[in-house]
Amino acid sequence: MSNLADVLQPLSDERPGAAVLRWVLAPVVCVLSLAGCAAAVGETFSALYVNLAVIVFVVSLQVFGEMPLANGEVQPTLDGARQGILSRWAVVVAVLLLLGFVSKQSGVYSRRLMLCWFAVTPFALLAARQLACHLLARMSAGTAGLRSRVIVGANRLGGELAGRISGDPCLGDVVGFFDDRHEPRVQVHEPRHLGGLDEVARFVKRRRVSEVYITLPVTSDARIARLVDELRDTTASVYFVPDTLPFDTIHARVAQVGGIPLIAVLETPFYGINAALKRVTDILVAGAALALLWPLMLAIAFGVKLESPGPVLFRQRRYGLDGEEFKVFKFRSMTVCDDGGARIVQARRDDPRVTRFGAFLRRYSLDELPQLLNVLGGSMSVVGPRPHAVAQNEEYRRLIQGYMIRHKVKPGITGWAQVNGLRGETRSVDRMRRRIEHDIEYMRHWSMALDFRIMLRTALVVLKDPNAY
Repeated sequence: MSNLADVLQPLSDERPGAAVLRWVLAPVVCVLSLAGCAAAVGETFSALYVNLAVIVFVVSLQVFGEMPLANGEVQPTLDGARQGILSRWAVVVAVLLLLGFVSKQSGVYSRRLMLCWFAVTPFALLAARQLACHLLARMSAGTAGLRSRVIVGANRLGGELAGRISGDPCLGDVVGFFDDRHEPRVQVHEPRHLGGLDEVARFVKRRRVSEVYITLPVTSDARIARLVDELRDTTASVYFVPDTLPFDTIHARVAQVGGIPLIAVLETPFYGINAALKRVTDILVAGAALALLWPLMLAIAFGVKLESPGPVLFRQRRYGLDGEEFKVFKFRSMTVCDDGGARIVQARRDDPRVTRFGAFLRRYSLDELPQLLNVLGGSMSVVGPRPHAVAQNEEYRRLIQGYMIRHKVKPGITGWAQVNGLRGETRSVDRMRRRIEHDIEYMRHWSMALDFRIMLRTALVVLKDPNAY
């Protein structure tokens, strides 16, 4: 089921300072930590480090995103915050090292300063987050009472919205619900039922309510239209809350077409700046990998050619972005080159079709290295749902609901399913269903930090995965 937070943005009445703090806290701390470490080791903060600070700000802004500061639960969430900050900082460091390698600029910076900065910054981020949580809690204690809300519609959606608002001390409180149904029929009893729709405007005026949320279905119901007209005579902000709870949404968001508001229910996470960041990262990572691994790939090509007759590269039709067919490249590891027409037989353990050298390649996923060319060409990404043969797609799209949603993004060399034990042969529909669930989970929670986390975990998985054969 979907989550109300998938669609709703942070409430607009949050103090501007708090909203800005969520976004800039991590980048500012990273930059200040760099400056502090430079001073500590006696390194002049020259133009070289100013340029680095700008890059750090941009990268950490994207990797850390909006810091979770609003809940005011510093101690209960400390372990989760520590893990999240450490993993995201590791991603920032990995990106910087990759950029330094590609640009051949890593040697111009003081190693002593860089090591100090790498070690100190996670602790600075944790301390800054805790301090920010306390400051926001104190700020909200003096202003939360000034922001009051009512919800029109004592239904399940209204209840979830009330719970979200009440759980965040920075957002004020919910005074109660209005609904024309009698008390025994309403689905929410806390906070209290205040009356029917005809009483909303008078209550809002009398109590100086700040926001009115309408969680009733948006229809041509004359009561809704009359209510909105009556609320025009107040200073309250009025919101319609879309009921997305029945849908399994993926990157739901509010959009516009010609000024007409739309709610995207099934959407790719790669639009706007995210698409550009994803593509740039793919090019940098694939380009760096090819620059490092071309001697190994050349040796593998000779090994494939010497062991058995046939082409070095195996090309197979797969479904890619938006279900478009493309040719995926692999080092040939079998004695056959089945393109997967009407039916395809997956590789099994001790499969007689697999050559001895091919078994070694498949064990460590070295046969997948040519897909770096697919990434540079734009048909694949480094991280994404693994592409299946066309015959598999046609089989499983009939057996697994929502199977084709995974094609809203480019297929990847590695993915969330593969680093969670779902690599290799899909011996049952249930195993394939679990893989698809992980693919969709990746799409729902995508971030650059998640991509780099998957890349790092992939390096560990290929060394000890028993499902690789």
